[in-house]
This record gives sequence, structure tokens and C-alpha cells, in this order.
Amino acid sequence: MRFVVKTAQAHQNKTQLAIVAVFTDNEMGKPARALDKAGNGLISAALSNGDISGKSGELLLLSNTGDLPCQRILLVGCGSHTDFDRKIFRKAVRSAFGWLSHKPYTDAVSYLTQEHIKDADIFRSACISAECWHDANYRFTAMKSEKEASPVKLKSLGIAAHDTKTATLARKGMRQGDALGLGMSFSRDLANLPSNFCTPTYLEKQAKKLASNTKHLSCKVLNEADMKKLGMGSLLSVTAGSVEPAKFIILQYKGAAASKKPAVLVGKGITFDTGGISLKPPATMDEMKFDMCGAASVFGTFKAIAELQPKLNIIALIPTCENMPSGSATKPGDIVTSMSGQTIEVLNTDAEGRLILCDALTYARRFNPEVLIDVATLTGACVIALGKHHTGLLSTSDSLAKKLLAAGIQADDPAWRLPLTEEYTNQLKSNFADFANIGGREAGTITAAAFLAKFTEDLNWAHLDIAGTAYRGGSAKGSTGRPVPMLLEFLLNR
Repeated sequence: MRFVVKTAQAHQNKTQLAIVAVFTDNEMGKPARALDKAGNGLISAALSNGDISGKSGELLLLSNTGDLPCQRILLVGCGSHTDFDRKIFRKAVRSAFGWLSHKPYTDAVSYLTQEHIKDADIFRSACISAECWHDANYRFTAMKSEKEASPVKLKSLGIAAHDTKTATLARKGMRQGDALGLGMSFSRDLANLPSNFCTPTYLEKQAKKLASNTKHLSCKVLNEADMKKLGMGSLLSVTAGSVEPAKFIILQYKGAAASKKPAVLVGKGITFDTGGISLKPPATMDEMKFDMCGAASVFGTFKAIAELQPKLNIIALIPTCENMPSGSATKPGDIVTSMSGQTIEVLNTDAEGRLILCDALTYARRFNPEVLIDVATLTGACVIALGKHHTGLLSTSDSLAKKLLAAGIQADDPAWRLPLTEEYTNQLKSNFADFANIGGREAGTITAAAFLAKFTEDLNWAHLDIAGTAYRGGSAKGSTGRPVPMLLEFLLNR
């Protein structure tokens, strides 16, 4: 399926399906008015008859279009015209494209981008449109015994712009949204795979495949012997109980001059987390295959970067392993030595994510990063604090935190900053080691970040806790692809 930008007016463009906006109080958007005038009032008749109220997300298909060049018209409710903003636009587009993805049409044109949207220009509305098309068509069927044929028949999706000037912006937005959609789908595929398939070795293969198909991208993978030589005792303590070998994946994208400092992304890649000796309760333990969503989101971001090829230097570090109970597993009370040389008393083996991240953060220093961001499904406490709506953001850099928050708002992938002060660090005190890996029940998200901060002194560092936003549980179980939108927006803003 290809995206195209259309500048012809709605009543002049030949297509199987024209998608136009209608609003409450029988109000039509400009493209709908043009079609209505050329079509002898067919849209105004539907509105006056009460066939559609214009409520946000409501749909109505008009098939009898007479002599109009479009064979059908899909009316999309967009709420009140005066309140039409990016959030409502996104809902309208998702509703229309979700419906379209199950229809037999081979070409369609969306004129929703020609409406005035309060907080989005044509670049942003085109970007959202392309992203939403991928979201509407995403289905995870890799593990089904009977492979369903793709229900999507569409070969061309037009995104309407007013003129040649806005068409240029629309193409740029469309390209970014397409790359983002591909990246999010890649991230979701990795996270949705069961852990008996998505192992550290599988992630290694995916990294090498991505690098082999991408200009400016290279891949290097450290094995457990390499990690031992580097002194990554903290990371290796997590994989000690597993028969699956741990991997440390390094992806380097060199799109700018070598003198330009890179952004380094670190993604937690626990492909399954039993909790280790501090065993988790069985209910919903199956969802612990999602404990590698930090790694998946970094993979997804690099997939989008591979599509866009920006003039940036970016490095991905993905420490990946399983956390399993066995006779060789790390035990509560054990003390391990991190790559930094600092010793850690492991009071809870289920606080393992920070143990693999800390060695990755230390390893990141060799790249002299301009910014360092780690991404992890780190704490259940973050789910309690922020739910599924906001990613938890903690940072020792006000400037970096502001840029990440702004990128999240731009990409409709919001974060919320939590405090990170000395009082929380004091909760990590240990009688036997330099510090412990947990700080008690209070402020669990913050003390986890305080632990990571011990390995990022003097670095421009931020931590994203995506435990609540990276996936959904229950009947809607599955990866969301977040925070790929925020990460991509942040990187491109640089």
C-alpha cells in the first residue's frame, strides 16, 4: 500500500472512496460542502434526516453518489467544529481507517487533513494519518496455525492538501508517519511474541537483520564471555539461573559526521521475567514476556530511523536475558559487582531490570554520548502512580527532561516527570554493599531511577519507565508500540 498526496478538490478527484468530515449541528467541512454542492445535496440530506449526528468517531457510508467522480463517500463525525483539535482528529482518522481496513476498496482519499485542526498543521495531520493507517491495520497472527489472508485490499491512500506548498509539508509528514507506523509495528511484533520464540538469541538475529538491510547501520553482539571480561557482574547475575544465553546488542547508526556526539538509547530486554528466586505470583505471569518492551521500543525506533535516514548519530544498547529460578540463580542477599566497580546487595531478584541496565549505562560511557536515555518496563509502582496514560520520566537534567516531555506532547505519546532527589537515594542504603537494588515499598519508581542515577553521574541522562504504557493486559492483551513515537520525535527534533 502506498501513500500519495492529493491537491485536487474533493468534487474533482476520481476515487472509489472519499473520506470527509461532518460536524455536529448539521455542519459540514469544506470538502464535504463541495461534494454536497456538486452532488445535489446528498450530504445535507443525510444530515437533515438524522442519518448521522456528527458525533466524534461516528461513520456513515453514502453509496449513491450519482455523477460525482467518487464512487462512495464516507462521512466521519468530528464533533463540534470549534472544538476540532488533534485529539479528535486522531480519533476520527482511526475510526475511518479501522473501518476502511476491512473493506474491498483499492483506493481512497482522506480529506480530513484539509480541515482546520486547532493544534496541528498539514505536516502533523499527514503524519498522524499515516501512523494511524498502520495502527488500524496491525494484527499479530505470527503464531496462528491458520494464516488469515490480509483483509486489507487498499493499494493507494490519498492524503489531501490544499495546494502545492502544503503538499510538500504533507509529503514530509506522511513519510515520517509511515516510518513511525512501521517502527511501532516492528516493536509490537517483537513484544507480542511468546518468550519461547523471542529469546535473547532471536533479538540478536533481528538486530543483525535490521543492520544488514540498513544504510549507515552496524551491529555488534557481546556474548556472556565478553560480558564477563568487561566485568558486567550485575547483568550476569540476572541470567545466572537461565539456560538461555544472555546477549548484549549494540546497534550503531552513523548518519552524521563522526565528530557529532551520539544519542544513546538503552532498552531493557528481559525476554521473560519469573522474578527469579523472588518468584512472582502466577496470575498474569504470562504478561512478563512484555518485560522486553524497552528493548522492543528501541528496536522500533531504529526501524523508523532506518526508513528516514536522518543526519544523526544514534546508538542502541540492548542488554537481553531471562530471569529464571534454578539452583544457579542469584539469591536474595547475594552481593554482585557491577561493571562500574560498585557493589550491589540484591535484596529482591525481581528488581532485575535495573541490574542489567546499570551495566549497559556504564558501557554507554565509551561512546561519549550527548544524551543517554534508558527505556524499561521497570516498576509496577509506575502503573499504580500513572496508570496506562503517561510514561514515567525521571532525569538529572532539566533540559533533557523538558525536551522529552515536549516530544511526547508533539507525538501524542505523553510522559510525566517525577522527582529525583537525594532523599530517595538514601532509601537504597545497604549494611553490606555500596547500596541495595531496592529501597522499600515507598516511591518504588523513583528509587529505581535513583539506583540507575548512581551509574550516570555527569551524563545527560533520562529514564523512561514504560511499565504502564508499553502494553495492555487482560482481554486487550498486547503491545502498544509506545514510546516509539516520543523517542522518534525527540531524535528528529535534535
